[in-house]
Amino acid sequence: MDKSRSKFSKPALTIEQQVDLLVSRGLKIDNREVASHYLRFIGYYRLSAYCIPFQYCEASGDNHQFKPYVSFEQVLDLYIFDRKLRLLIMDAVERIEVAIKAAISNVASVDYGSHWFLMKEPFKTSEASKKNKKTFNHANWLIKLKKDVEENKSDIFIQHYMRHYDDPELPPSWMIFETLSLGTVSLIYKSLESGLQKKIAGLFSVPYRILESWLHTMSYLRNLCAHHSRIWNRTFTIKPKILKEYRNHVSQNNMFFAQVFVIIRLLRKISQDSHWEERLEHLLEEHPKVDRSRMGFPEDWMALPVWE
Repeated sequence: MDKSRSKFSKPALTIEQQVDLLVSRGLKIDNREVASHYLRFIGYYRLSAYCIPFQYCEASGDNHQFKPYVSFEQVLDLYIFDRKLRLLIMDAVERIEVAIKAAISNVASVDYGSHWFLMKEPFKTSEASKKNKKTFNHANWLIKLKKDVEENKSDIFIQHYMRHYDDPELPPSWMIFETLSLGTVSLIYKSLESGLQKKIAGLFSVPYRILESWLHTMSYLRNLCAHHSRIWNRTFTIKPKILKEYRNHVSQNNMFFAQVFVIIRLLRKISQDSHWEERLEHLLEEHPKVDRSRMGFPEDWMALPVWE
């Protein structure tokens, strides 16, 4: 056994003991019954991530004592804000996902036909792809795609195709793309030959390399939200490229505000009446005690020329 590591020996605590532990660390709990309810149905460990900004542990690394006058309601408010934020993000990413699927399928189908994804020509050559460590393996992807279609054969549109056609074996692009995840769609876009990439990116009024980065970013963000991961105060490992003319306004691309920039820029092209940024601003106003700086938001972010 590695001598630098030790055996885990922390005991599981009852809900009452969890409340006692929080109180012993200085958290103000006026209603133990309410606190017990949320600990029972959220979990101490999940809620503890939202305690960190209210504790001294940020400076010391191991002190879980709460700062003076911090209440359970403050921790809960931060948790609720983050949950609402994830729901708002999912609404935006759904629109983006639907739009990019349609854009790729429409452009590639016009250029190469309804079953373009079965061909190698629409994709980068193997030589060009060697520079990329995460190479899109067309042959392997087709094998997986056939399995996915088989698993989704209960879908009415798949059933309709299988009943009426046997050549090609798989349905056309516009059906296939309904079954793909955003992660797969992002990888497909990245692997398309540059001519197709540029046509698709033109629909969103961004350079094709930027769109490639943004799709990867949106896929990562979507997965975080789908797995109920914390968005507030997160340092993002998958970071979007920022257009050069806007880097003064979006200086930290590893913070959530950079993700906001991508979402709003894409939504304004996809769905001009979504008003997603106003809904985000309203959410922030509902929770005024949430520290926006921990998400990279500058002062008066809605007034920045970046949105013009």
